[in-house]
Amino acid sequence: MIPTKFGGYVRRHFDHLDSNDLNICQRALDRVLAKLNFAKDSEEAEQAAAVVIHLYQRGVRDEVRLAVLVSAARGP
Repeated sequence: MIPTKFGGYVRRHFDHLDSNDLNICQRALDRVLAKLNFAKDSEEAEQAAAVVIHLYQRGVRDEVRLAVLVSAARGP
C-alpha cells in the first residue's frame, strides 16, 4: 500500500510510472522507513519517497539498491 504522501507525490509528478514501477519503489521506500524508523505519514517519508522516485527514474531499478542509497543519504 502506497502511503498517502508517497502516492500523492507520485500522482502530482510522475504519472507515467506503471504499477510494477510503483511496487518496486514502494518496497524500497518501506525498507527505508523501517531502517530509519520514519513514520509513513511524516515529512521525512515524503522526502525519502521523492529520492526513491528520482533514483528510479535515473536508472536504479533494484529495490535493495534503492533502499541502500536512500538510507545512506538520509541517516547513519
